[in-house]
Amino acid sequence: MANLVAIVGRPNVGKSTLFNRLTQSRKAIVSETAGTTRDRQYGKCQWNGREFSVVDTGGWVVNSDDIFEDAIRRQVTVATEEADLVLFLVDVGTGVTDLDEDVATILRRTKLPVILVANKVDNSADYYEAADFYKLGLGDPQCISAQSGSGTGDLLDLLLERLPKQVEEVQVEDIPRFAVVGRPNAGKSSLINAFIGEERNIVTDIAGTTRDSIYTRYDKFGFDFYLVDTAGIRKKNKVSEDLEFYSVMRSIRSIENSDVCILMIDATRGIESQDMNIFQLIQRNNKSLVVVVNKWDLVEDKSQVAVKTFEAAIRNRMAPFTDFPIVFASALTKQRIFKVLETAKEVYLNRKQRIGTSKLNEIMLPIIEAFPPPSVKGKYIKIKYAAQIPDTQIPSFVFYANLPQYVKDPYKRFLENKIREHWTLTGCPINVFIRQK
Repeated sequence: MANLVAIVGRPNVGKSTLFNRLTQSRKAIVSETAGTTRDRQYGKCQWNGREFSVVDTGGWVVNSDDIFEDAIRRQVTVATEEADLVLFLVDVGTGVTDLDEDVATILRRTKLPVILVANKVDNSADYYEAADFYKLGLGDPQCISAQSGSGTGDLLDLLLERLPKQVEEVQVEDIPRFAVVGRPNAGKSSLINAFIGEERNIVTDIAGTTRDSIYTRYDKFGFDFYLVDTAGIRKKNKVSEDLEFYSVMRSIRSIENSDVCILMIDATRGIESQDMNIFQLIQRNNKSLVVVVNKWDLVEDKSQVAVKTFEAAIRNRMAPFTDFPIVFASALTKQRIFKVLETAKEVYLNRKQRIGTSKLNEIMLPIIEAFPPPSVKGKYIKIKYAAQIPDTQIPSFVFYANLPQYVKDPYKRFLENKIREHWTLTGCPINVFIRQK
């Protein structure tokens, strides 16, 4: 179960630079999809054989010109509630500011491990300046330069020492794990309460530490599944819920520990940037997806045309991944909530699907012959054989070609679309690899 590290500090101390430095071993996680301005704020870092998630709180302060001190304080509070360790970044060039002292006051009250990081230490004179930060009462400042990378190795060694030992994930049986995610007030709690209701039959609660996801097993109405609930969903938060950062921090663990994510969208508000942030998290973690348009009982126009228009708007925003089910429901009136469970279960089974090699080649090779990859520099690319890779987290297919390096993403998308046309993989991400034959 991955640990979560939050980088906090006032604007312009170098949080994003440090974030990029830590996550660069896995650049693929930092998506460059257009229209997702906040992509950079969540990634994974690997060091000495351990992997942990990193969240950069910097991108969530609106208008950093007039430092929104209140927003920063709230973010620090959220970070201390959700993360396993906090990196508190300060700037040697400016020394201790009032806002640094405010943040330090919040961090001294927390039981979490906090590492004080003095950034922009570029020469030996700066090391002496860093001694000024002892007055924050958070122990030795770790001197680094996020820009050049000096000192970051020592910082990572210390970070791994201080991180709580990873709880070995309890091997839950081969039963779907559903996470209900969405921004605040989209109706997550109502849906969970509607699922568990009064007739609930909880078989087990498997928990790691309080911050880990809790798997609650439900076995009713013919459905047997684990609901992945971070400690957060039931915990009344002390932080005002309007903060975009809050909903993303809340969702990270639920998403990382689930098979299928049920993304709640508020029908009265449509799809917003916050929904897109959470959708990005689901995609980057390769999780299956069911979109639930909640509060459908409050919408006046329920005609087929309205439904089609709403569906089209959602798929447009989430393109290029559009092959996922959308359920219109109301957690309050319990309208179609079992349809949500049915759909989530179908999507889970799609994820487990295995396609025979002979069948795959029989259908895909004629399509490839009719529409081969475009030639590059006068060289013709031939794909001779395809197979599904066994025992992968999501359906993964490998196509063997004479010149795999020349097969570009648009053609991989074409292959993915053809696979989706012939087999039901709705709601699941797919991997397509091209290898040397």
